[in-house]
Order: sequence, then structure tokens, then C-alpha cells
Amino acid sequence: MGSTTILDRIGNTPLVRLNRVASGCPVPVYGKCEFLNPGGSGKDRIAKAIVDDAERRGVLRSGMTLIEATAGNTGIGLALVAAVRGYRLVCVMPEKMSEDKRAALRAAGAEVVVTPNAPPHDPQNFQQAARRLAAERGWFLTDQFAHPANPRVHEETTGPEILEQCGGRVGAFVCGVGTGGTITGVGRYLRARAPGASVILADPVGSRLAHLVNPAHPDHDAAYAVEGIGGSVAPPVLDFAVIDIAERVSDDESFAMTGRLIREEGLLVGGSSGTAVAAALRIAARSQHSDPIVVLLADSWDRYLSRAWIRQGTASLESE
Repeated sequence: MGSTTILDRIGNTPLVRLNRVASGCPVPVYGKCEFLNPGGSGKDRIAKAIVDDAERRGVLRSGMTLIEATAGNTGIGLALVAAVRGYRLVCVMPEKMSEDKRAALRAAGAEVVVTPNAPPHDPQNFQQAARRLAAERGWFLTDQFAHPANPRVHEETTGPEILEQCGGRVGAFVCGVGTGGTITGVGRYLRARAPGASVILADPVGSRLAHLVNPAHPDHDAAYAVEGIGGSVAPPVLDFAVIDIAERVSDDESFAMTGRLIREEGLLVGGSSGTAVAAALRIAARSQHSDPIVVLLADSWDRYLSRAWIRQGTASLESE
């Protein structure tokens, strides 16, 4: 018998070896294909977990309005949940995020509110705007950046999946930070079950998070083009205690690696996956053991098709 709803297909994503981009590495490198979740990203896990938690506690009932501050992926995950469970959804996004994401959210039935690219403590910041709208209108704030169900679902599902898929041996786990839930949850699980595994933050150049992991990294807050990861302040759910080191990756390196993943591995991923894989290959090159390195492939390319960095990959074909 098939699944009851599409929500039952969230999780249990495949782990695939990176054969071409990681050729020559002394240890195998595997991608955890979170972009193959129904909504196209690992954020499906937290969207369902947060709503499940609220329903269990009796604070959320069918017909109510959900609101979230999102770079796009959590919004799409929430749109799936809202469709199946009977909720209205409002997504607040900073203007930096792609038009593809806005169009996808609207097509999925969400109302989209776009805010300026304001810093965290500015009233126009997307998280501040979502909190304000929730308070003013009585909407349910799903609060992905602070909700304990976020890291918990990764500790209970993503981490165990990775360790089982690797046969109980993981050398390192490499991940970017959006909310911090994935790296925190997986990191906590590996600390308990595979204490020899390293946990690596892949951070865009321009983000301050690498500096917060290791003050030897520059302490500056600058613009960067990769979407959905990094930031100037640590999200509330992020647990720095589980992170061993940080690797800083430029936009150019991130997007070049994303192009290689698409064209050489057939992995239809977005820019943050390129950031994470670029960092993972550095770790693999320095590895002193044989256990595999697992890197999170966070989301799908379909929400970036209007971006110049992805269109450049077809420019040579169009000119022929």
C-alpha cells in the first residue's frame, strides 16, 4: 500500500558517492540528497516536525494561518504541510532570495511578503517582520530559527540515516548553516553514536559564522550571493559545541562546484550544496583516516534557474 499523504515521503533520502568531483581524494565523499525530499529540500523535515509539535500541544488547528520567515525552502516545506493539513500560509522573505522561490511559494498557495535585506536587529528584517505580523494578526509563527523541533528532527532522523547508510562509520559531516538545525541535530547524534566523526561548518565568505566557530577567521559581515546559509549572528538553535572547524568558501568557488555537481554527477542542486561540497573536498584532501565524508546537498536547482550563476552553465550551448 502506498503512503497516506506526500508528507510520509519526507526523509530517508539517498546517500550517493561523488565519483568525479571527488576523484583523487584519499577517502570516499558521499552526498546526502536532501534535495530529493518532496518539497525539494531538507527543510521538509522541520516543516512537518514543527507543525506536528504544535498540533500535539493543541496550539494549532486546521484553518489557522501559519507564518514563517524563510529563505524559501522552509516555506515550500510548510506549503506542502499546509496543503495536506488545511492551513493558510504566509511567507516573509528578504528581497535577496530568487524570484524562482517566490513564484514556487505562490504557486503552492502561500502569500509572499518581501522585505528589504536588512540586518537582524532592523525592524524591516524578515524575521522581525514575521514576528510582528504574527503578533498583530494572531497567526501561528512556526519560528524555524528558534524551535527545538528543528534540531530534534535531524537528531532523530537525518543523523541516524547517515550513520546507517555509512555502515556505522563516518569520518566527517559537512554542512552549511541556515537555521543551524541540521548541523546541530546531526552533530549531536554523531557525538553520541560516532564520536570520532568531525563536524564541519561550510560557511560563505562574507558570513560571520566561521569567525564565531574560530576567531582566527576574519570577523566581518559582507554581502554574498549564495542563498540560505550563513549570517551575521548565530541562529538560536545553532549549537556551536558540536562544530569542530569551519571552512570558508567564496561565491565563485561555490557556484563553480554547483555547476560541476550538476554536469558531472547529475545532482540537480542549488548553490549552498556547492559551498558544502567545496568544503568537504578540502577536508577529504587532508583526511588521515579511511572513514567516509558525508556532505549535505541541501536543496534543488529549480529554485535558482533565473540566477546568472546557473544560466552561465548553458551559455556555451546557446552560442553553438
